[in-house]
Amino acid sequence: MKKRMIGLVPLVDAERESYWMLPGYMNGIEQAGGIPVMLPLTADPDTLQQLADTLDGFLLTGGQDVSPVFYQAQTVAHCEACCAERDAMEQALFGIAWAQDKPILGICCGIQLINILLGGMLYQDLPTKHPSPVQHRQAPPYTDPCHTVGLVEGSPLHWLLRQEVLPVNSCHHQAVNTLASELSPMAVSEDGLIGAVYAPGRRFLWAVQWHPEFFDPTDWLSRAIFSYFLRS
Repeated sequence: MKKRMIGLVPLVDAERESYWMLPGYMNGIEQAGGIPVMLPLTADPDTLQQLADTLDGFLLTGGQDVSPVFYQAQTVAHCEACCAERDAMEQALFGIAWAQDKPILGICCGIQLINILLGGMLYQDLPTKHPSPVQHRQAPPYTDPCHTVGLVEGSPLHWLLRQEVLPVNSCHHQAVNTLASELSPMAVSEDGLIGAVYAPGRRFLWAVQWHPEFFDPTDWLSRAIFSYFLRS
């Protein structure tokens, strides 16, 4: 059987003038039976259209803060580094993939970007805008969980994992504030933050705030997400 090819949005290192990829994203796709392809950093519509026509799905990876310009918000003092080139690329790529109903999986800032592009809003800085005893930005290693999320009963993630509570890692200071109308929650953290979403009626559009790519390959709970993505 022909393997599905999944396009991965590149990570960007402005100081080194480079873009790159964490092996966990690549391994997650490969272990699920797919072929990961790191995309070029471009917002050229013809290039992205050809990629969308060729590839079978897209993984929106973690990375820098999404620019508040995207959701018409004033930048707060604790908003961190953004990447205008990546924002522009993801906006264009998401529009094309959405129009074609291609499978899309978002991780960390991927959930934030999807929410923004569908009309939602973000907390720009959790410590100042949503203070909580829950640790949302843990220190390495990221292979260990640092808090839990409750899975929303009846949601696709609840159906897939058959769990009520899921231990997750966490490395973010921004999060979904107002949820886009096209999205529904699949998981909620102990302090009420949305931890996972999906788009009802779409072939596959899921996004999680945690990092399944850092967990051990034998962790079936995180690998199940990659596997279901590849099967969709």
